[in-house]
Amino acid sequence: MSFRCESSSVADYLAESEWIDYRHPSILALAEELHSQSTDETAFIQSAFEFVRDRIAHSWDIKSTRITCKATDVLAYKEGICYAKSNLLCAILRSQGIPAGYCYQRLTLGDTPETGYVIHALNAVYLRSADKWIRLDARGNKPGIDARFSLGEEQLAFPIREHYAELDYPIIYVMPHPKTIDALQQHSDCRTMYLHGLPAEL
Repeated sequence: MSFRCESSSVADYLAESEWIDYRHPSILALAEELHSQSTDETAFIQSAFEFVRDRIAHSWDIKSTRITCKATDVLAYKEGICYAKSNLLCAILRSQGIPAGYCYQRLTLGDTPETGYVIHALNAVYLRSADKWIRLDARGNKPGIDARFSLGEEQLAFPIREHYAELDYPIIYVMPHPKTIDALQQHSDCRTMYLHGLPAEL
C-alpha cells in the first residue's frame, strides 16, 4: 500500500519534542559514535536501526515492569515497548539530520482476533539518496520475529494478516500518536499495561 506524510514539510520530521529529546548529550554521543562508524547516510540509518532493535530490550520480552517513554530514558534503561523504542530511533536519526516519523499497525494482541487488538508502532525514515521513505521496525527480534533493514521489500516484525482484520495505517506521523503516549503515561506496571492498557485503534 502507499503511505502519505502527515506534513508536506520534510523539516517537520526533524523536530525535537519532549519525547524525542535528541539534543541530550547521551543521544548525541550515541548518534555521533554510530555516525562515525558509518560510510554514508544509508549505513548510518541501518546502524541506528540495528542498535535500537538489538541493544534495547523489548520490555515485554524481558518481563519488565518498568515503563519508559522519552528517548533518553529508553537509552538509559536499555528497554522499552515499541512505542518507546520508536522514540529512541527517531531521536538518534533526527539528531543527525535524518528525517524520521512514526507509522502504526493494528494487530491482534495474541495469535487470533479473540485475543483483542493492539496498536503497534514502528518508524518511517526518509532516504535522501533514494528520495523515498522506508519503514523500519526496531521492536526487537526473537523466535518468530525477524525484522531487518531493507531498501527494497519490507522486512517488518509483523506482516499484516488481512483475514484477521489487521491493518497498516497509511500516515507517516511527525510525532508519536497521543494514544500511545497516554498509554505509557497512565500506567505504572508495564506488564499490566501491555495486556490491558494499550490502544486497540487510532
